[in-house]
Amino acid sequence: MFDIGLSKMALIGAVALVVIGPEKLPRVARTVGTLLGKAQRYVSDVKAEVNRSMELDELRKMKDTVEGAARDVEQSIHTSAANFEKDWNESTASLNGTSSSYDSSSYGSDSDTYSAVAPAYRHPGKNWRLKRAAVPQWYKARAGVRTKAQSGAARVARFRPQKSR
Repeated sequence: MFDIGLSKMALIGAVALVVIGPEKLPRVARTVGTLLGKAQRYVSDVKAEVNRSMELDELRKMKDTVEGAARDVEQSIHTSAANFEKDWNESTASLNGTSSSYDSSSYGSDSDTYSAVAPAYRHPGKNWRLKRAAVPQWYKARAGVRTKAQSGAARVARFRPQKSR
């Protein structure tokens, strides 16, 4: 970008030393360094934003191609399903001895074929709010296992000896 060699840098430093002075030169150099750092960060942010927008455009194109392919697959599935259904109706109609066209009344009249009805849903009867433990309650009571949770303060208050008057 810039063709600055060591000799040109030394010349710029000497001129800056004479013009700015030795007292202000470190502060000016620090300020110039911070400004150059900010400029480099700004340029890198712009480059990153451009790269992101390019990648976003590529992803949009890829999304469009995938959606198009999915649409094509869906259409082919629908056409093959329609062809399969037509062939199925023709083959089942020829087995039953009826005409090859689809007749909805013939399916409703065969009570032997479609008499099986799905059983109604029956709830399992479990009460999910109750916890069922593997250890019986009578064993917990005999062994002294705590069955009710208490906070630490409640436990201390429960077992604190009573004051005698």
